[in-house]
Amino acid sequence: MNGNNIVACEYVASSGQSFSAINPATGKNLDGDFYPATDADVNNALQQATEAFEAYRSLDKDKKAAFLRQIAEEITSLGSALVDRASAESGLPAARLLGEMGRTTGQLRMFADLVQEGSWVNAIIDTALLERTPLPRPDIRRMLVALGPVVVFGASNFPLAFSVAGGDTAAALAAGCPVVVKAHPAHPGTSAMVGDAICRAAKHCGLPQGVFSLLYDSGYEVGAALVKHSQTKAVTFTGSFKGGSALIKMAQERPVPIPVFAEMGSINPVVLLPQALNKRADELAAKYAASITLGAGQFCTNPGLLLAIRSDGLNQFKTSLATAIKNIQPATMLTPGIFNNYQTLSSAVAAEKGVSVLAQAEAGESGAVNQAPALVAEVAAQEFLSNPKLMEEVFGPFSLLVVADDEAQLNAVADALQGQLTTTIMAEDDELPEYTGLLNKLANITGRLILNGVPTGVEVCAAMQHGGPYPATNDSRYTSVGSTAIYRFVRPLAWQDWHPSLLPDELKDSNPLRIWRQVNNHITKD
Repeated sequence: MNGNNIVACEYVASSGQSFSAINPATGKNLDGDFYPATDADVNNALQQATEAFEAYRSLDKDKKAAFLRQIAEEITSLGSALVDRASAESGLPAARLLGEMGRTTGQLRMFADLVQEGSWVNAIIDTALLERTPLPRPDIRRMLVALGPVVVFGASNFPLAFSVAGGDTAAALAAGCPVVVKAHPAHPGTSAMVGDAICRAAKHCGLPQGVFSLLYDSGYEVGAALVKHSQTKAVTFTGSFKGGSALIKMAQERPVPIPVFAEMGSINPVVLLPQALNKRADELAAKYAASITLGAGQFCTNPGLLLAIRSDGLNQFKTSLATAIKNIQPATMLTPGIFNNYQTLSSAVAAEKGVSVLAQAEAGESGAVNQAPALVAEVAAQEFLSNPKLMEEVFGPFSLLVVADDEAQLNAVADALQGQLTTTIMAEDDELPEYTGLLNKLANITGRLILNGVPTGVEVCAAMQHGGPYPATNDSRYTSVGSTAIYRFVRPLAWQDWHPSLLPDELKDSNPLRIWRQVNNHITKD
């Protein structure tokens, strides 16, 4: 494991003050010294990414797909060594990380399949109509093309699937964009191992070295320099609202503004309708106790808000939920900073006017560090509506139950909510038609509408939408999970009246790539 920065798939000599990872389960430093990148490292990484872009963006689709699959193979070959290091740096159990490694390699292979098939470029051809009156129509052909070098910020809560070779990197590489990753300081060793794997894949496939770089930083300076660099064409970020907003501001203040695709948090409301509570209160309580505490609540889709109308069924739900929460053992949080923030925010919400603690898990074992006990609080809808602090995300195993007196008050709560990644409705089929207005309100503020499920667990597939209206993300038109995540890193380009031999293969009359295209308003491979 090499703690030096990787610039264009080459390790660069480092100096200055190093930092090390901390095992959140013990509070002790882990082996390995890592060195923050210099301004020269940032500049060299992006300059070489720009040079690599000229060749990589037009790389044969089969070769690009082979590169993505080779990255997956290289990561798989790391096996238990990678899982063990990721567990030591994150406090996450090995079983969870083994699944996350499978998700990471699986989405790389998914993008490889997408690239190899080729139709994702959305080729559109409108052939010339020379006889049209009063004016002839020129020959116009359009497809999506890569933006250029992309800066990816590794996320804290997924050291593999949203990190160095995670979905953002896989999607950007699939689109034809070189990637510069800013490793998350909480898991630099994991990042180093995966970064080396990507470089091995690039060399194996004979790609330009500038296609990938990995830079470290224990603070914010390197990230800011990457966003401000003139050669950066897009940025991705998964984290807090404060962090995402800062990056967006930097990107918009550049001489040439660039897109930032930021996922910034969500409280993911769950609406518990009366008939569902009356029929299956205990079942719903068990399901949501598990969802609230999954992974110590450190998911961007954690159900942080439960909404219901006062009823006997709700009383039974509360009793069962309180029992379940009290019996759940605390889990280690990702970092000491995240743990301290959870303790501060959850305690602050519980102390707000009108808020009472419904249930709290017992503290962790004596001597254990950074273990967060689950907490579920309760508040009346009227108090919730008058206190904006109760609408803020508490990252961790926390949820707030908001109790409405009637349907009108429940609608008022829905009207007060901001943009969300997910919204869930727990209901019986025959009661849904009674709540059409509420469902429409919720659809307007969310990226994914779930019926009778839990928001935790994000399937990696073409139909997935992981993104929602502001402030959940800053651009709800895009997803960061699933194959359509590729569309963040491309732009449309049209060719007008070009000689057929000079057109990209995707736009030639003969369709040598045999992709699906829109030709004169018909979807065809002809």
